[in-house]
Amino acid sequence: MRESEDQVAVTADRFMETSQSIGPIVLLGPPGAGKGTQAKRITERYAIPQISTGDLLRENVRNGTALGLKAKDIMARGELVPDELLYDMVAERLRRPDCERGCILDGFPRTAAQAAWLDAFLEGGHSDKSKRGKWLPFVISMDVDYNLLLLRLTGRRTCPTCERIYNVHFQPPRVDEVCDLDGIKLVTRNDDREEVIRERLQAYERQTRPVAEYYQQKGRLVSVDGMGSADQVTEHVFREIANHSPAKVGGC
Repeated sequence: MRESEDQVAVTADRFMETSQSIGPIVLLGPPGAGKGTQAKRITERYAIPQISTGDLLRENVRNGTALGLKAKDIMARGELVPDELLYDMVAERLRRPDCERGCILDGFPRTAAQAAWLDAFLEGGHSDKSKRGKWLPFVISMDVDYNLLLLRLTGRRTCPTCERIYNVHFQPPRVDEVCDLDGIKLVTRNDDREEVIRERLQAYERQTRPVAEYYQQKGRLVSVDGMGSADQVTEHVFREIANHSPAKVGGC
């Protein structure tokens, strides 16, 4: 009987998690901080979509939308897609029904100007007027020591055959530099070379740090220690989301 009651309680908790309003979530953190893992776990737990600007660009180009055709022409010329075009794509995506309870924004905003646009859109341009002013992004910054990031990123090795990924520092193969599955020598991808990684980390500091400062000034940034295990970080992230959901800070 007790087991049945526990199962009912778990089911009820799961229903609450997948039906409550979460609001937009922005995950910040340098390359190697584990944002991808945590974003996936958030989408699974709360049943909200993950929105990537890269995916939006590819979707619009693939579907031949007016926005996609503009982006395709710009990229064909080797130019960067301007913010105004990204804004239109993000706005269209946020208006879809599956974002009604919330979403995770991946790769956006990347600048303080984009963060300001997002706030303005959600305050004044959201389709549901009842959410204006209460539907602003909740921002989680995943903080990881610089030296640990270097170990995570420079230690990555990939099997060229099965594409399995190892880390020589944390998840090494049984035989040094050789894939466990097919015995093929592992390779270091160009993006995992130390000089490339250092540049990526420096670019993050230059471009994305002002975004964290923007949200810090707005009082909507919380920091999570990203140096523990993935499960430990997830527990902390879920706790922060539960404490800062729109339902707890005034409703939607």
